[in-house]
Amino acid sequence: MIAVATKHPNVFIDTSAYTVRRYPPALTAYLRGARCGQVMFGSNWPMIAPRKALEGLDDIGLDAATRAAFLAGNATRVFAL
Repeated sequence: MIAVATKHPNVFIDTSAYTVRRYPPALTAYLRGARCGQVMFGSNWPMIAPRKALEGLDDIGLDAATRAAFLAGNATRVFAL
């Protein structure tokens, strides 16, 4: 999915069905990079509660702006919320 999102700026990646601790290293690197605007948090509720899905978020090294975009800003922008 990262390859497709890298090639096409209108393709977005969501993280539903994964907890932060299970994100592939390539995804966390992509999220920390210049294309962080194409990744949106998803929890996969009710299978994974949002609180559980976010455990370990502080450990992946996101700066404040990237973290805000990932958790809400990108979805707000993309879906015009």
